[in-house]
Amino acid sequence: MKTILLFIVTSLFTLVLPLSNTTAADYTRWGLPEGATARFGKGEINDITFSPDGTRLAVAGSTGIWLYDADTGEELALLTGHTDSVKSVSFSPDGGTIASASKDGTIRLWNTATGTPLKTFRGHIKTFPIHTRVDSVSFSPDGNIIASVSLNEINLWDTNTRIHLKTLTGHTISVSSISFSPDGDTLASASMDSTIRLWDTNTGQHLKTLTGHTEWVSSVSFSPDGNTITSGSVDNTIRLWDTNTGQHLKTLTGHTGSVQIVCFSPDGNTIASGSWDKTIRLWNSKTGEHLKTLTGHTGSVQSFCFSPNGNTIASASVDTIRLWDKNTGKLRKTLTGHTEAVESICFSPDGDTLASASWD
Repeated sequence: MKTILLFIVTSLFTLVLPLSNTTAADYTRWGLPEGATARFGKGEINDITFSPDGTRLAVAGSTGIWLYDADTGEELALLTGHTDSVKSVSFSPDGGTIASASKDGTIRLWNTATGTPLKTFRGHIKTFPIHTRVDSVSFSPDGNIIASVSLNEINLWDTNTRIHLKTLTGHTISVSSISFSPDGDTLASASMDSTIRLWDTNTGQHLKTLTGHTEWVSSVSFSPDGNTITSGSVDNTIRLWDTNTGQHLKTLTGHTGSVQIVCFSPDGNTIASGSWDKTIRLWNSKTGEHLKTLTGHTGSVQSFCFSPNGNTIASASVDTIRLWDKNTGKLRKTLTGHTEAVESICFSPDGDTLASASWD
């Protein structure tokens, strides 16, 4: 967590800055490492994501939100108005709206096509005497609700009426991860207080608290059918839970370091976990059987994701990205070129392009 700063703002402005094709082509392609097709963003980069149709790429950081044409690399617009670094960015499921969360304590909505600002949400409780940054923002699967996280508080916002719906409180320490169920009716939140909480997104009611982890819960994810939740923890374990009853189903052990991230494969049959022990482990999601351990990274695994067809895993650590065959566990390729730790990676919807965001 970075130091929280106070910003007292009496007026805000928003600028959408189109840039020339020539400049974009020159800048995005100068001095690229082998295998890279373009360079995106300027300044500190915190998050990167493709639009649902794969035509746009949004890059969030210290200068605002950059929008790019994902095919040509052309810089389309710079969305500014936040008064501090943008921590998280998310496209609505229909791709028409972008939500951004910032260290300035606000969430902003933007029209994807025009870059026009639509709404600024304020309302996270100022828990500390300085100000409360917003660490992440996410749309529900139907696009009707936005969930935002700030410290130990979650806020729900209606994207149609653009009003605040609920504040979800109960975690005693910062929330580290949230996940919507596939039907959007349930939100799972993982916290440094060692618990996972389930919430009804329609009413804001707290449904269940899942306990058992003995340390900070770093990641939480629903299975594609919504029936199972997986969680990863600093206690080196992965746990499986029944979504409907909250019952603990299995504990998966084998990692020798903190589990940073967990997720299901697109078909729901495999769970992947990334750890500070520099490995990715694959597990059978039904039986809990350990399937494979992917080794080769020289630092902790900070981020990974499955390709849309589920056959490839991309993992990021220190200054490299590795591509693995999910079925055989074999390393396909190591991508180098970043000079600092890689924080975030994601596949385009067609699986042909991988985008990476780094401290460099």
